[in-house]
Amino acid sequence: MPTDLLGRDYETFAAPEPLSQHGPARVIAMCNQKGGVGKTTSSINIGGALSDYGRRVLIVDFDPQGAATVGLGINANTVESTIYTALFDPKMDVHKVVMHTDFENLDIIPANIDLSAAEVQLVTEVGREQVLASTLKPLIDEYDVIIVDCQPSLGLLTVNALTAADGVIIPVAAEFFALRGVALLMQSIEKVRTRINPDLRVYGVLVTMYTRTLHSDEVLQRIYEAFQDKVFHSVITRSIKLPDATVSGVPITMYAPQHKTAKEYREVARELLARRIVA
Repeated sequence: MPTDLLGRDYETFAAPEPLSQHGPARVIAMCNQKGGVGKTTSSINIGGALSDYGRRVLIVDFDPQGAATVGLGINANTVESTIYTALFDPKMDVHKVVMHTDFENLDIIPANIDLSAAEVQLVTEVGREQVLASTLKPLIDEYDVIIVDCQPSLGLLTVNALTAADGVIIPVAAEFFALRGVALLMQSIEKVRTRINPDLRVYGVLVTMYTRTLHSDEVLQRIYEAFQDKVFHSVITRSIKLPDATVSGVPITMYAPQHKTAKEYREVARELLARRIVA
């Protein structure tokens, strides 16, 4: 039997069957307080791969940098209504904030720099940790998966994402320094699980930016020692095609569908489906 990079027995997951109906959505927080580990890239490309398999996907850009918005071909600075608007205007219909992308089954709630004010405003909100969950509630039955692309911090925005989520995917770059903050993130996840969202799970750790070097192999092994079978079988290799796709505003699964990295993200999507994390 073939094995993955960690030596685990593993065969490619089968392509999923089409759905006859959609919803309710599984809400996944893409979370790591370290920047530059592939959160936004993974949100866009896992979402793109799942949409290719006929799943209705909503990406929630929950980072004031608006990278997921830009990465799907939308100019964040010209968008009038964003996730920030939906969070703090209780009269607004959240459907009016959802934007359809150029890609079938793939929608986004955009963000821009306005969201940076949310941390301060949330402090005085009643039920401040649950504002995002309340905002997304009307959309749950319309999608198969909602991916919340978190900002690189452990502030109130991230706590809101963890409170709204059914589970967390943690992208970790195959570099030594990327490991240092993961323990702190796990503490935050545990606090949210204990105090606010008892059903919150860690769905998996996704290793990104892997290169065939001794250093990357050592880091990969340390990640496995820490998380065991939570580590996804598919590892995302470092590739120039990823920034090329981002600049073009297209998921790599559609920009270069036969590229190795596109196949890796499709394999992650199939693993999520095979493990019934996504229906």
